[in-house]
Amino acid sequence: MSSTSNSEPAKAANTPGLPPRRSPGRLHLRALIIWAVGLGVVAAIVVPALLSARPTVSDEARLAPDFTLTDTSGKSVSLSAYRGQPVILYFNEGAGCEACIIQMKAIESEPAFAAQGIAVLPIVMDSPDYIRAAMDAVHISTPFLIDDGSVSKEYGTLGTGMHADLPGHGFILINAVGEQVWSGNYPSMWLEPKTLLAEVTKRL
Repeated sequence: MSSTSNSEPAKAANTPGLPPRRSPGRLHLRALIIWAVGLGVVAAIVVPALLSARPTVSDEARLAPDFTLTDTSGKSVSLSAYRGQPVILYFNEGAGCEACIIQMKAIESEPAFAAQGIAVLPIVMDSPDYIRAAMDAVHISTPFLIDDGSVSKEYGTLGTGMHADLPGHGFILINAVGEQVWSGNYPSMWLEPKTLLAEVTKRL
């Protein structure tokens, strides 16, 4: 009966048809290289995404372009009718964007806007039935204004989000005398209502 020699494991490691066993050092180096390459790929994706998600704000003032749009209740609404009180225009992607709808619900639920006499007008490019269904789902009572794209374009909000033919997630502040005094676009698709209120009140 033959005995098993200490060299047999080494021979088994080099069995014909199987790749030679790599040393721990080579395996470790290979893992480090793969990890470094993977990290570089992730950084190349994540860093631009983070940069593009940063809000862009402007305090450039101008006379706010007037407009008249029909809202989801069928009423004709003109910006000029709000002269004498501050107005926030909330341009957003509409019913296909859950975050946009939740944003309006959160704003509507913050009583400080009404308490300070600030009107909030959400503006979308949806059909009335489509946006009404989204409003009903989360019990939003504030009517949305229906835009064909002309007002969104006039205020420079088209293509500022994920879609070139839709507004992004932006706010325009118009003061009581009809001047646009602040704008903010938020690619993260969210702005805390109290933060929005703070941005607005310090400019009024």
